[in-house]
Amino acid sequence: MTTRARLWVLVLAVLLLGGGATAYTLRAAERTVTSGGDPGLTLDGGPGRLYVRDTASGRVGRQDLGSPDARTVGGPLCDRFHAAGPTALCLQRRPGVPARSYAIVLDRRLRELRRVALPGIPDRARVSGSGRMLSWTMFATGDSYAASAFSTRTSILDLRTGYLVKNMEQIPLTLHGRRHHAPDVNYWGVTFARDDNRFYATVATKGRTYLVEGDMKRWSAKALRENVECPSLSPDNTRIAFKKKVSDDPKAPWRLYVLDLRTLREHPVAEGRSVDDQVLWTDDATLAYAHGGAVWSVPADGTGEARLLASRATSPTVLR
Repeated sequence: MTTRARLWVLVLAVLLLGGGATAYTLRAAERTVTSGGDPGLTLDGGPGRLYVRDTASGRVGRQDLGSPDARTVGGPLCDRFHAAGPTALCLQRRPGVPARSYAIVLDRRLRELRRVALPGIPDRARVSGSGRMLSWTMFATGDSYAASAFSTRTSILDLRTGYLVKNMEQIPLTLHGRRHHAPDVNYWGVTFARDDNRFYATVATKGRTYLVEGDMKRWSAKALRENVECPSLSPDNTRIAFKKKVSDDPKAPWRLYVLDLRTLREHPVAEGRSVDDQVLWTDDATLAYAHGGAVWSVPADGTGEARLLASRATSPTVLR
């Protein structure tokens, strides 16, 4: 073999080895993202258990409501997590640019049932009380509601029929009593009623945000009230907890409020800090939410004060 031929063989070998190493690295990264959890950690922990995303590991953990630091961590890797009934939803960001993610549907043993590949950054996740209806919101552009420019894409998945609404912007919207058409319509933060048909969400258009009530069967949505973001429906389906914009200060624009759906009267809760989260009702009287790298709790009626539920945690879930 000539010297030139030997040189070409060497170059080819280096390229093949490099390509193999790159492929191995990519496969390893994919396995890291999609790896499951500890089979001993399930949704069968009984009432009074709090599930959170452990910020140190990125995995789902479980603890008693009265023990902020005593936690069993071993669930799947998630950037956002929520569960209800027999179903859990894990939003998981994938490595690489542009931003890509998965919405992963899990059963009570936190085993994967289905996954949906998505563009964007995980933001909100919700499962209806029965476990049938799922919704997630992804940041398509930007990564904060406090930013001057952001865009979201919100989807709804019906597990019974398998039907996936990829983008809620398709739903006919009634605003101020008339059908509203605009290219800037943006939905986020879905919360489901007990009948798995009615839902509430935030819609933004023309620089304003609104609480909308939607109907899956009629495939329609109507605006109820202005300045309502990230709604969360109470277990008794009578009240909405939400974040309300109270300031133009980008560091502290919101306060948590509760809205009575019958009277449309609202009141602030005793949490005085600016909270950017879709809160959770742990029961009909109490809210839980993530703030400052921890999960906090406050009474829904405006009394009391905020207390720490879980340190180093986000995405609170309590199964009833």
